[in-house]
Amino acid sequence: MTLALSMLLASLGASIANVALPTMAAAFSAPFAQVQAVVVSYLAGLTIFVVIAGRLGDRYGLRPMLIAGLGLFTSASLLCALAPDLWLLVAARGVQGAGAAFLMTLSMALMRQTASEARLGRAMGLLGTVSALGTALGPALGGLMLPLTGWRGVFWFQAPLSALALILAVAVLSPERAAKAAPRGRLRSVLDRSLLPNLLLNVLVAAVMMTTLVVGPFYLSLALGLSVAQVGLVMTVGPALSIVSGAPSGRLVDHLGSRRVVLAGLLLLTTGTFALAILPGRAGVAGYLLAILVLTPGYQLFQAANNTAALADARADLRGAVSGLLNLSRNLGLIAGSTAMGALFAFGAGTADLTRVTAQAIAAGMQLTFLTAGGVMSLAILAMHRHLAAARNELRP
Repeated sequence: MTLALSMLLASLGASIANVALPTMAAAFSAPFAQVQAVVVSYLAGLTIFVVIAGRLGDRYGLRPMLIAGLGLFTSASLLCALAPDLWLLVAARGVQGAGAAFLMTLSMALMRQTASEARLGRAMGLLGTVSALGTALGPALGGLMLPLTGWRGVFWFQAPLSALALILAVAVLSPERAAKAAPRGRLRSVLDRSLLPNLLLNVLVAAVMMTTLVVGPFYLSLALGLSVAQVGLVMTVGPALSIVSGAPSGRLVDHLGSRRVVLAGLLLLTTGTFALAILPGRAGVAGYLLAILVLTPGYQLFQAANNTAALADARADLRGAVSGLLNLSRNLGLIAGSTAMGALFAFGAGTADLTRVTAQAIAAGMQLTFLTAGGVMSLAILAMHRHLAAARNELRP
């Protein structure tokens, strides 16, 4: 409960403020480019501090550092709600993102510490479900609160939730045993041949998933002619599938093993990515949804299996660092998906001004982007297959 709530808070914080950006622009009389810093500063704090949070957890204890992170997140949420001007709000959001890094990283490391070997996949699947739930709930909750409380209510809502998580962490989480005198592992020792493929795959998969969130709305609205409400409805299908498929993905990992499920997830991701390049142009919204129905379960299978594989054999004194690196690689993939793949989409459409192009140009950009993404995912499958083959050869006498 405590770890799930901590993960929920971190993912909720990343998405709940987005819907309030127009209201903030009006309240502070600021251009949209400046108001976007409210979102960017949170993601920057989250990305910068995930590895730092993991190393501090390894050094001073996962539970104490999670409690410290919850305290930081709670305080920053209050500062956001009370911010008198935009730039103090941006600064407070950066601090909140740093607190979220502790929540996201140490929740995963503590889940590895408390879950049995036979149920580790289910534990990772649960965290994946909760993360998807927080991402999906953010815009909905923000939209409900804005008419009633204004933009400040978005942050007032987070403060008591994080305070509750803080109380539960102090009361429920068991104190850790004192560390032995053996020296702590260095961060460089984590980056070995067995972990690097997990991190690189995490970057690629996160980039593909972010591409669907960046390119999808443009295609649905400008190429297929859907209304804003219809686009929003279609875009909720992916997060809803993530919520439903997270726990079953974890059970499959426990039953079949992480290696098989990683490959199965990559195969579904690759199939879904190519489907996004082809099916919407032939079947419209139905084709788009069919591709998402293949892509999203593949993502949850991959996440549960990849996180389990990375953390299963991690030394106890390096679990925080491994968790931090997994979250860092995911965030870097999200950034790559929104920048590099977004630029590729604009290139395929023939212009950066996507509001003044034809439906055919948008469709061309969509096709180029996801054909490229599908090619990258195919290379990822080949690289993973070779890595697993090399690992099997090393185990042979």
